[in-house]
Amino acid sequence: MKNLPVYKHPASYAREHDELAAYRASNQANTACKEAIETAIRDHYRDNRLDAAAVDQVVQQFGYDRAFYILAITVCQADWDRRYSPDNRAWTNAMSIPANPDTWGTDRNCYLAVNSHPGLVDLFLSQTRKAYAQERQKTSVRDKLKKPPETTSPKISAKSKAPER
Repeated sequence: MKNLPVYKHPASYAREHDELAAYRASNQANTACKEAIETAIRDHYRDNRLDAAAVDQVVQQFGYDRAFYILAITVCQADWDRRYSPDNRAWTNAMSIPANPDTWGTDRNCYLAVNSHPGLVDLFLSQTRKAYAQERQKTSVRDKLKKPPETTSPKISAKSKAPER
């Protein structure tokens, strides 16, 4: 499921553009990711601490894109809940999560919101963002090392300019 792209358009868009199969496949993966996040939080929260292995468990299976999408939906669905940190709220507001209304006007995204304690979801989101930033940092260092070294002309030192004794 990690390689399945996240379909970010509502069902009405998928219907109009004949992409219902992609929408449904992505929605099934989204539901599985939501359940995996709930399981990871439940399994890795002990002694008032959420182990970093919770993030790894979800990211290994679903990737950062889908995990972030589900977490952003969760925070958007609870915009009234102040247990989410201002940083995570600002991050969520920067993402564009379109409403996905069904025939009765209910936003289908509500079914993808994580049903764990908001404080733990906030902690999980913070840890996921931190892990993603660290992974990007590692990747950029690897990219720098892969580049061929720049060739520069040898510099003449001050000692070589002085007359010999």
